[in-house]
Amino acid sequence: MNRRATKPKALKAGDTVAVVAPAAAIERAHLERGVNVLASLGFRVKVSERLLARSGILAGDDADRARELQSCFADPEVKGIFAARGGYGCGRLMPLLDFQAIARTPKVFVGFSDETFILNAMVDRAGVVAFHGPMVAMDFARGLSPRSLEHMQRLLSGELNGFELEARETMHPGVARGDVIGGCLSVLVATLGTPYAPNFDGRILFIEDTGEKAYRIDRMLVQLRQSGALARVAGIVFGAIRPVDGDEQEARLIARFIAAQTAEAGCPVLYGIEAGHGTENFTIPFGVAAQIDGAARRIVFTERAVTT
Repeated sequence: MNRRATKPKALKAGDTVAVVAPAAAIERAHLERGVNVLASLGFRVKVSERLLARSGILAGDDADRARELQSCFADPEVKGIFAARGGYGCGRLMPLLDFQAIARTPKVFVGFSDETFILNAMVDRAGVVAFHGPMVAMDFARGLSPRSLEHMQRLLSGELNGFELEARETMHPGVARGDVIGGCLSVLVATLGTPYAPNFDGRILFIEDTGEKAYRIDRMLVQLRQSGALARVAGIVFGAIRPVDGDEQEARLIARFIAAQTAEAGCPVLYGIEAGHGTENFTIPFGVAAQIDGAARRIVFTERAVTT
């Protein structure tokens, strides 16, 4: 059995939230637009002086990025932490982070894409619920749909006792229950064979990605299947997997590959919920129990994700 993750405290208007840059370098204009959205939600936003630092394609040196993230968890003034963007770089931080220290000060952490490394490690190594959701210099800056933004607010404030998301189709029927883990497919595959791979046993695995050719999606799913991960999960839920340039023929081929590679998993598989790249990106809590209902094409989260 997986140890239940600790739920962080709910966020409320007036709380201070920090924006961090654990991955790729950030453009000032995008950051400013995203910070303005966070502030409009009633938060005091803390932005460090080094957030716009650059080291090649990264937002500063590995040690600096890790230190900043760690310090935000340790800072009693900071009640929640939002990633600025993904891209690349979070995997380099994993050996530099003290997850035992993070466990002692559980806080809301929101991000996705390359932050998949951090989200799953927070659940499995720190034992803290983490949130797969929109990022400040990306989704917030570009503009979230009103219902996605409202969903995130209600989820992080503790107003939602539970919620459900509908998929476009059921690829393999059935019912399953388990704590949710997962994230960006290419990042999940990059964790395999490392100490930072998530524990797949009895979990509901959420998968999404973007900008990949169909054959590359198939190759990554083959690796997940051959690693034994897909045989260990209770169920699988796919968000959008947007092909290069949104090519419809590639999209159909991706769907065929997904159906084929998950056929022997022996669990229900849903395809196409509004979470991740190329969607409205509804926030999903990792480390929280959910249920897949194949007949209804839904994943249902059955508990509050924060403490109030």
